[in-house]
Amino acid sequence: MNLRQLLLLPAVFIFSVAVFGQKKKAAPVAQQTVTRPTGLDDSALLDLVQKQTFRYFWDFAHPVSGMARERSNVSFDYGDEVVTTGGTGFGIMAIIVAAERKWISRDTAAKFLLKMVNFLVKAQSYHGAFPHWMDGATGKTIPFGRKDDGADLVETAYLFQGLLCARQYFNGNGQTETDLRNIIGWMWDDIEWNWFTQGGQEVLYWHWSPNNGWAMNFPVRGFNECLIMYVLAASGERYPVSSAVYHRGWAVSNFFKNGKEFYGIKLPLGFDYGGPLFFSQYSFMGLDPRGLKDQYADYWEQNKNHTLINREHCIRNPNNFKGYGVNCWGLTASDTYNGYDAHSPTNDNGTITPTAALSAFPYTPDYSMQALRHFYNDLGNQLWSEYGFVDAFNETRNWTAKSHLAIDQGPIVVMIENYRTGLLWKLFMSVPEVQGGLRKLGFQSPYLKK
Repeated sequence: MNLRQLLLLPAVFIFSVAVFGQKKKAAPVAQQTVTRPTGLDDSALLDLVQKQTFRYFWDFAHPVSGMARERSNVSFDYGDEVVTTGGTGFGIMAIIVAAERKWISRDTAAKFLLKMVNFLVKAQSYHGAFPHWMDGATGKTIPFGRKDDGADLVETAYLFQGLLCARQYFNGNGQTETDLRNIIGWMWDDIEWNWFTQGGQEVLYWHWSPNNGWAMNFPVRGFNECLIMYVLAASGERYPVSSAVYHRGWAVSNFFKNGKEFYGIKLPLGFDYGGPLFFSQYSFMGLDPRGLKDQYADYWEQNKNHTLINREHCIRNPNNFKGYGVNCWGLTASDTYNGYDAHSPTNDNGTITPTAALSAFPYTPDYSMQALRHFYNDLGNQLWSEYGFVDAFNETRNWTAKSHLAIDQGPIVVMIENYRTGLLWKLFMSVPEVQGGLRKLGFQSPYLKK
């Protein structure tokens, strides 16, 4: 991956190298012995992995706001208060899974989320959008970078992907669920998506700050993990963007269309070899790719083939890294032995990230189960912890992370559930505004025929 490509990827890659810090007191102790049951069949193992990983968003949630902590070790030396907007959106979806599977009661989950949205509705926001990081006790913005101290539209989209699922799921007539839906609706309606076209341009900009204006200057063009932002921006009812913003902004770049084959597998969109696997995961925690098509791609084909290319690269292992193979694959953004990096076939340093293969369960269930059993049965002494699998490992360097990241833990719970029941897909795709946005952008989906 060259510098130009890196700069076009999410700001998290650019700014997160310094994140890898000392462990905080409240952090999970990854090296402590955690009971690891043996002899589990596939269903029982999936239950265990989902439930254990969910604990990151429940036991380790910020005690005041209920939001997801950015990570289980110190972020930029800001201390214990850093919570993450996008990771919280993923956590909300994990909490819905927990309620549906009765790990927690529905009422307990609803009250927890009501506390969270009551916090969010008073937290700092910018034209309705939230910052990447905030203080989980006060709701004040914590800068993600020197000039990134305001709205982060991509993180806001991840948050509302989760909140809209919650609005659909908690549909009871009681006061708690009614209040929860109402507050989510108010915040959703207040997002000024059109503001982020920077004066009517036909593209969405990632950041805006009251202190620095548009200085980050990051127009978001595809294909990458930001599709959900464009879908939600088109779905807004008070401040929507036009379809031209999608077709002339998102779908116009020299790395949007691909169409070439890699390892004999065709890739419709995106960077050569597909880029990090989270490209096919973050937006599709809510967006159901089954039968989802527009004039540019069939998104089931896109996501499945992206996953297969990533796995095939690890099997062929051109760099001869230790441990790679049919049961040990998955390159995506994560911590690594010297910081944080966006791992992919074109940026491979030998680091395997469990979330990559596990969050690909809908696309490659048999291959993902092979990887899961290897991570759990063969490497579990090193990888398994009180919050599920640690973030990453590199056998060539004899390195194993001691950290967990919200944006890596959340997709494990959610995408395994989408593989098993389609729960979050059904919820998100049933949102009336989302259906309207998809129609506006020219998408086809089985959900749009109802």
